[in-house]
Amino acid sequence: MAALTVGTSAPDFKLNSLRGASSSLSDALKKGPVVAAFFKVSCPVCQFAFPYLERIYKTQDGSRITIVGISQNDAKDTEKFVKQFGVTFPVLLDEAKSYPVSNAYGLTNVPTIFWIAPDGTIEVSSVGWVKKEIEEIYEKVRGIYTQPPAALFRPDEKIAEFRAG
Repeated sequence: MAALTVGTSAPDFKLNSLRGASSSLSDALKKGPVVAAFFKVSCPVCQFAFPYLERIYKTQDGSRITIVGISQNDAKDTEKFVKQFGVTFPVLLDEAKSYPVSNAYGLTNVPTIFWIAPDGTIEVSSVGWVKKEIEEIYEKVRGIYTQPPAALFRPDEKIAEFRAG
């Protein structure tokens, strides 16, 4: 089964964070869109992508958009990843043995990143690293805030257009 596609309704979920707090998609959607980024700590493409998601996170104040990582690893390994790659946005833990949320979203590869509109509709479904789709997510963030954030990619960075997950 392939990852859920654009136009599909995102399945609701409720997962615990690294800090033990419970979070649900339905609660997050009450304040606005959600960026849900599924990952595995050993995935080199996830390691590449997450610093850019962190840049997106830092451009907004969190009041109208929720950015959340969803780890397919245990808390200990996930905490190491978060520290190593400077992730400050919330990270939730999918069950390491059965991955109920990852399976509900049809994941076959990581990273898989979804932009979920407030009505629960998936508007961006990105598997692996697709620069154009990350830019699309960034433009959606920019469209919500009145002060445009800084450029996502620096001029001195050579960013691949695609990297398989």
